[in-house]
Amino acid sequence: MTGSDTVPARVTGINHVTLVVADLPRSVWFYRDILGWNLRAQWARGAYLDAGGLWFCLELGQPDNRADDTHLAFSCAPEQFAALSQRIAAHAPKWKENRSEGESLYFLDPDGHKLELHAGDMASRLAYYRVNPPDGFREF
Repeated sequence: MTGSDTVPARVTGINHVTLVVADLPRSVWFYRDILGWNLRAQWARGAYLDAGGLWFCLELGQPDNRADDTHLAFSCAPEQFAALSQRIAAHAPKWKENRSEGESLYFLDPDGHKLELHAGDMASRLAYYRVNPPDGFREF
């Protein structure tokens, strides 16, 4: 077998996301009742939720959030963005104003983890950048 006949090993996707939280019941409430995810399991120091097929884990501990733009962005249907963002904004402070393509709400969870609700996808973002390229933009 030659090198062109083999497929190199690669990461195939996101397996799960784990966030450390200070108050497990409060965080379960936020992700289940405010974001609408399905609680699948819970124990004394953690919980598993299903976020539209994404395995999401909450782990009890002491969160230590960073001061940069690192965040998790979640999708929603464009027609549901207004209602969902209003529900989230009633329970979560903003950490940044939207300055990118598409509708986004940048908010904090109860432990200060930076999150985003976004109504676009990579295709819509690339289409926007083709018309409004940032400095040094190259598409592959």
